[in-house]
Amino acid sequence: QVQLVESGGGSVQPGGSLRLSCAVSGSISTIYAIAWYRQAPGKQRDLVAGIALGGGTKYADSVKGRFTISSDNGMNTVDLQMNNLKPEDTAVYYCNAKHGMGWAPGAYWGQGTQVTVSS
Repeated sequence: QVQLVESGGGSVQPGGSLRLSCAVSGSISTIYAIAWYRQAPGKQRDLVAGIALGGGTKYADSVKGRFTISSDNGMNTVDLQMNNLKPEDTAVYYCNAKHGMGWAPGAYWGQGTQVTVSS
């Protein structure tokens, strides 16, 4: 079992920055990748950024150059630095963990944290 707890959400004006953190506990040694997803009202939950063992990363095209995902060596904490935020980044952001290779979502989800970008 893996437990995920997100923190760091909030409200910010367009152009501002936020840093989300995902605290990971449980069977950390079995994790292959941790990813951030987001879901806006009435829309599907989409991958934002992911990081795998060994440091490989994946980003949605909409956030490339603005968001950076990082982790400590042991995948105990995975952060998402979000810069130059736009109103369309408004969503609930979820942390996800998986055991197998690839970027399809894994079985473990956090409770989510709200990010609101508005003037």
